Amino acid sequence: MPHEADPPSPFVVAQAAALRAADRHGLVLDLACGRGRHARLLAGGGLRVVALDRNREPLAALAAEARAAGLAIAALQADAEASHGLPFRPATFAAIVVTRFLFRPLAPVLSALLRPGGLLVYETFTSRQRELGQGPRNPAFLLEPGELPGLFPELEVLAFREALRERPGPEWVASLAARRPS
Repeated sequence: MPHEADPPSPFVVAQAAALRAADRHGLVLDLACGRGRHARLLAGGGLRVVALDRNREPLAALAAEARAAGLAIAALQADAEASHGLPFRPATFAAIVVTRFLFRPLAPVLSALLRPGGLLVYETFTSRQRELGQGPRNPAFLLEPGELPGLFPELEVLAFREALRERPGPEWVASLAARRPS
């Protein structure tokens, strides 16, 4: 059952058709998935999802929910910021979804994890989020204007925007859909 307090990102929802098309070529990674709002959305649309997060309890709840609902979600506990990196080989994923998470050193790894033609859907907070007095304040977790596409220079930008998103709550975000060249 979806968590009404934390609905999927409208940008991720808008990319659902492109994510479904990418899924024909392999798995989708929901990186730093939290409670799994996007993993549930994607698996509910028939995609095969690996939901990765460092927090055990939300992952266990997501795995139990996926089993009960017959959703193709493999919940995996790992720390994306760990020095040993992510536990995947290059070109493992047809698509990667990342929201509300920023660890800049991981950007080249994410690009390498995409298969040729693979899709990256990334959305996180910009430095303007501080104006709202909520959410992250640490510059390490906030993008500067125009920064997000520059983190992925080897990908072809399909969609990019920076804006104040009013729903589900006010957030200054940068949103990117980009493809690894075939």
